[in-house]
Amino acid sequence: MSLRTETAPVRTTPRTPTGGVPAADRTRKRGGRFVPYVFIGPAGLLFLGFSLVPIIVAILLSLRDSSTSVSDGDWVGAGNFAAMGSDPLIATALKNTLVFTIGTVPTSMAIGLALAVALNRPLPGRGVFRALFFVPMVAAGVVVGVIMSWIFNGDYGVANNLLEALGLGRVPWLTAPGWAMATLVLVVVWTRIGFCMVIYLGALQSVPAELKEAAAIDGASRWVRFRTITWPLLRPTTSILLILNVVFSLQSFDVIYVMTGGGPGFSTTVLIQYVFRTAFIDARMGYAAALGLVLVAILLVFTLLRQRANRKAEEML
Repeated sequence: MSLRTETAPVRTTPRTPTGGVPAADRTRKRGGRFVPYVFIGPAGLLFLGFSLVPIIVAILLSLRDSSTSVSDGDWVGAGNFAAMGSDPLIATALKNTLVFTIGTVPTSMAIGLALAVALNRPLPGRGVFRALFFVPMVAAGVVVGVIMSWIFNGDYGVANNLLEALGLGRVPWLTAPGWAMATLVLVVVWTRIGFCMVIYLGALQSVPAELKEAAAIDGASRWVRFRTITWPLLRPTTSILLILNVVFSLQSFDVIYVMTGGGPGFSTTVLIQYVFRTAFIDARMGYAAALGLVLVAILLVFTLLRQRANRKAEEML
């Protein structure tokens, strides 16, 4: 008598060519690879059309003695950059840019910090005051320039009418070289203190209250508490604000163009204003492109410094 053992057939799943991954999953994975590119596509096109292509065109223009386009004019290589050394207006524009930056950056930061400290306390109507100081920052530069041109007009401006009502003489706000630069600095500081105030307010609210309370219990005055506790903790924010304000000042164009147009003479012609004048008034596109690349290089340096300051601030948190 023989015993016969029967075994159940083993069901096997047919192997797929890719080591057991079904075809549907492979198709889904291949399709998922393109999803990130779909999302970054619009931003990539904007960067290509409005950043990368203009930079390439500017580089090509800077190498030609052109007045209209890349194909116009003779090839001069680095001639446009070499011509900057003998251009007397370059020194004037750089000096005006330095004066304008020194006048606007520390002043707006100091006033913004003072307002932030004052409005960080529980005061009645604190939110209204914060909004009022921040409104000039969101206003268009052209609108600010037009309104301030009316206010500081030498003939019928509100500022001179107020001075006359007080028994003082009229001031040539926009027609005298020294007064014109001072007026521009005043207007730009007025528009920027709200931004500095808001940034400092955010930093002040992150200062631990326990440290200030402990110092107050030990008998430290408000100034001592600010100098020894608050200010050291605000240094990363101050570094970032300093670099941002310098970049803003280097890019200031609309208010200057509307209020003075770079005048009287060239007394308020900053570097970006000189680039515009060279390109669209003197019709020297090649030279203007070279000037623009110099300005971009300066802005790039401050941008890298800002990124470094951001990293240091993150490390300190």
